[in-house]
Parts: sequence; structure tokens; C-alpha cells
Amino acid sequence: MRRFAVLGNPIAHSKSPEIHHAFAASCGHDIDYERVLVESGDFVAVVRQFFAAGGIGLNVTAPFKGEAFEIATVRSDAATDAKAVNTLWCDAQGQICAHTTDGSGLLQDLEQNLGWTVEAKNILLLGAGGAMRGIMGPLCERSPSVIHIANRTEARASELAALFSDRVCVGASALHDIPDRPWDLIINGLSSGWDGSFPDLSLSVLSPSAAAYDLIYSDSETPFMAWARAKGLTRISDGLGMLVEQAADSYAIWQGIRPETARVFDLLRPGR
Repeated sequence: MRRFAVLGNPIAHSKSPEIHHAFAASCGHDIDYERVLVESGDFVAVVRQFFAAGGIGLNVTAPFKGEAFEIATVRSDAATDAKAVNTLWCDAQGQICAHTTDGSGLLQDLEQNLGWTVEAKNILLLGAGGAMRGIMGPLCERSPSVIHIANRTEARASELAALFSDRVCVGASALHDIPDRPWDLIINGLSSGWDGSFPDLSLSVLSPSAAAYDLIYSDSETPFMAWARAKGLTRISDGLGMLVEQAADSYAIWQGIRPETARVFDLLRPGR
């Protein structure tokens, strides 16, 4: 039996075991996939012990994506862009390899599952943390008209914008100083979404068909989703689709086949 796991803290909420076991069942694979709670300072030891014991692949969630990047010897271009990864495995030489599937998973959900367009759109990103860094590269590849990064700390938004300024028209500001523009797509990555709060942003200009996407997944409406609905937006989604699609991309790296995702959506959220 091939062994896999997801590492994080907290980790009890993770849907990854259900997702990957469903993938395995659909592909006829026999796997074991578990949640592992990792304490601060133990990440490197846990990873090395897992692979030394014959483990095949690891998913990594907060707050260890940066450490996952650092431990790897071989890194994909996407991993190097993000400096944070969610997928680890060992190659034939025993080297730890790293990739992030967050960006590809997001685009798959936006474009294929939801039918939303990124190309030539005005995109507003809320937050400048690791989650945003992980999706910036793939978003740039779709040639949006502009990407604007708004963050509580403007300096951090500017730092992230500077990393991608040669790929796309990109701007940065504090949350209270977002420029007036007909925003087509708002993606939320603010950490406040986890604690049940969301700032009351004063966006006076939105595209008539603007869409709102929360990187957080939840079985109930998130604070950001509620804010977007109050603004009159009707195209609103949480991040469950991104979670499933990035998991499918990880599965493909480890198993050599990308599973179908539709049945997993039906399992996790019937009628999605």
C-alpha cells in the first residue's frame, strides 16, 4: 500500500484524506492517506522520517508551506515563484522534490468548473501572504489587464507586486486605498477570513458581472462571501473547488494519472 499524508497545524479540519481516498477508489489504487498534526519546530524531522519509512507523497498546508520549500532539493518553477509549496515527493535519486499546485488548482476551478474568465480582466487580490504568492504566477500567465494587490501592510503588497512586475501590469496599495476601477474578479486571501471577520472595504466601482472568490473553503458562507453578496455580487464561490483541483494535480504527480474531480465534488458538497 502506498502511503501519503497531509501535514499542518491545525489539521483536523482537512478534507484531503477524503478527497485522495475518493481519487484512489476511482482509479483503482490502494492507498493510505492520513492527517498529521505537526508541532512548531518538528516539520523537517517529520518529513524526513516519512520518506525514510517509505512514504510516497506529502501535501503541506499552513503554516509549513515555506518550510516545505526550504527542505526540498529539487524545486519546480512554480515552487520557485511562490517560495512556498504544498506538494512533496522523492525522485529516483532520493532527493526531496517540491511543487505548488495551488495556482493550477485555482485556475482549473475558475475557468473549467465555474466558467469565469481571467484573460483581459481587472483582478483585485486581497492579501499578500503565501497563498497569493502561490497563485500570482499562474494568474499572470492568463494575461489579465491588471492585477492589483491590496493588503493591510502596503509595503508587503508592494514587495509581492515587484516580484511579478515584469510579467503583468500590477499595482499595490493598502486595503483602505484600493483604486477605483471596474474590478471583474476579487480573490480573497486575507487571514481574517479564518477568524470570522472581514474588513468593510469601500469599493465604489465594480464590473456589472464581477465575481468574488474566497481561497478559504467552508460548508457555510464565509465573511468575505457575505461581504460580496452585500455588494450585490451574484457570482460568488469559496475555495472548495481549488482544494479539489490542486489535490488532483498533486495526485497526478505521485501516481501518474489525474483523477476526475466531479464525483469528489458530489461527495463533499452534493448539488454544488
